Parts: sequence; C-alpha cells; structure tokens
Amino acid sequence: MSRTGRAGVGIIGAGNISNQYLKNLTTFPDVEVRFVADLDTERAATQAQAYGVPRSGTVAELLADDEIEVVVNLTVPSVHVEVAQQALAAGKHVWNEKPFALDRDSGQRLLDAARDAGLRVATAPDTFLGAGIQTALRLIGEGGIGTPHGALTLMQSAGPESWHPNPAFLFDIGAGPLFDIGPYYLTALVQIFGPIARVHAVTSRARTERVIGSGPLAGQTFPVNVPTHVATLLEFESGATAQSIFSFDSKLARTQFEVTGDDATLTVPDPNTFAGDLVITRGRDDVETRPSEGSAAGRGSGVVELVRAIRAGVPERASGDLAFHVLDVMQSVIEAGEARRPVEVASTVVVPPPLEVSWDPTEATL
Repeated sequence: MSRTGRAGVGIIGAGNISNQYLKNLTTFPDVEVRFVADLDTERAATQAQAYGVPRSGTVAELLADDEIEVVVNLTVPSVHVEVAQQALAAGKHVWNEKPFALDRDSGQRLLDAARDAGLRVATAPDTFLGAGIQTALRLIGEGGIGTPHGALTLMQSAGPESWHPNPAFLFDIGAGPLFDIGPYYLTALVQIFGPIARVHAVTSRARTERVIGSGPLAGQTFPVNVPTHVATLLEFESGATAQSIFSFDSKLARTQFEVTGDDATLTVPDPNTFAGDLVITRGRDDVETRPSEGSAAGRGSGVVELVRAIRAGVPERASGDLAFHVLDVMQSVIEAGEARRPVEVASTVVVPPPLEVSWDPTEATL
C-alpha cells in the first residue's frame, strides 16, 4: 500500500557528514528523522540527542522500524552497497551517499535489487539541485550562452588529511579525488551536456603514504591506494567535450567550472556547493555577474526531492541510474588511465529538465 504525507527517515552512519544531513533533515517539514544508527551505538546516541531525534541504536533496530520509509546511508564507501541492500530487503527506499558503489557489478546488482523490490535507490550528490547549478541549467536551456559545446573543470587541493580526523578511507578504493569529489563535477556536467560516451585519462599518485594532520590520530601515517591526480578528457553523446582535473597533489587549492557556448563562456559556481554567483563572459569588456536563484538549503535536499517524487509517482532527479552512469564514467576513467587508451562508457541516462526556481525543500508540501 502506498503511503501519503511526510516520510519517516532513518540515518545509518553517525560520522562527520551526518551533521550536515541531520542539521537540515530535522528541519525539512516533508520528512521526519526517527532514528540514528551506527556500529558505535554511543556515537549514534550522541548524534540523535544533539539533533532531537527520538531513537538511536543498531542498524537492525532501525530497519525493524515500520515507520521508517527512507534510509539515508552515510556509511563508508566500501559498505554502501551492502547497507543499501539490507535496507531494500527491509522494504525501505534508500538515499546513498556517493559513490553509488565501488564497481559496476555491485552497482548493477544494487539497481536490480531496487527494481525487483519496487523501491528507489537515489544517491548523492544533491548539490546539483541547488540554486547554483540549477540557475546555470536554466540559463543554458534558455540559450544564454548559445549552444554549449565544451567545458573546463578543475578541483585541486593538497588533500583532506590536513583537516579530516580519520582520512585513510578517503585514499582507499572508492575514494581519492576522483571518487570522492568527481561525482559533484561529473553529475553537473551530465546535467548540462547529457550522458558521457567515451573517456581519455592520465592518472598518477604522488606519494604512497600520507600523514594525518589533526585530531587524536595526528602524526600517524596511512597508505594511499588510489590515484591522487586524475586528468581526463570526456566525450559526450551530444558531441560536446570537457577537460577535467581532480587532484589531491596540489598546494594551490582551487576550483573552476567553465562552460563554453557559441556566444559566451559561463563560469558556474563550485558544484560541491548549493549556490554562488554565475559569470557570463561574452567578450573582454562584456562580463556579467548574475546571482543564482532558487533553493540553497544544503545536503538532504535530495532526500526531500526523492520523497516528493515517490509521493507523485515520478522519477527522482538524483536517481540510481544517474549515479550508476557517473560510477561507470569514473571506473572508465581509472581504466583509461591504467591502459593509456580511450575507454567507451556503456551506460547512459536520461537527464530531466531543470527544477522550477520556486522549488524549495524547506516548504511543507506533503
């Protein structure tokens, strides 16, 4: 029997990222956070108390709660698929943190499990639902830069080990700059240009070990198991191209996202954020700054969009199909870097139209 009204939500994983989700989801009126679960039940209890969530405990206890309709899976990447499958088996929709999975096979199994169960398995990032990217999509769709045909994106930093208290998982399989930060950029690029058909890449790893720079583990070393610099050329089904760099090896921290059309180049806000100004460059002396319009409510917006899509019986925007395509692209990039040859991307995805500027997860609609 289909449900109506606001949706009960359970959080699995009480680590750093849970603060951002809990801060927002406990205030969005279309959802009700009912439970926080973690392997460390004391940590789960602390988070639940801090954000006024009524219950906390184990994953099994959360999954046994019939009032929880959507599980928000904030576990480490290596168990995203395992936890999501447990939630589907318990009859619950899933919102996964990125990446969707660590490889194509497990990602496809997760998609198949959701379809067989008649459930949804949506996935972060939801930043592309924010005002910054959505304003860019509306502007491009209205012909504001002419036909878009190319993009340049950069994400460079020295890596997260200087500030993250336990960063080893960010340099393990399923992370690194490509799998950790790449989904923000690649998801936004797919929204603009459509699905990616082919990739070329060069990958490298500057160091085999890194040092934790803060917190109780400061000074400890950990292994680097993935490329920490990825340079890629993306070819889209539409014929457009994009050059992208994802790096944890640069002392010069910077981000850039440019989309070039026939008439102008659009500088898009950082896709790892929900807002920011857009800059339209039509010539040396013709530069316009335009504020973004729409919601910038933050992480958890995609959970609300998922719930509203479930209630309306329409596809969610941050869908499992979109996340699987991005996963397929990232895996193809790694393969292209290892083989030093182009790799065809087998998957594809249908890109929905932009959100209405009035869309707002902070409003009560259910």
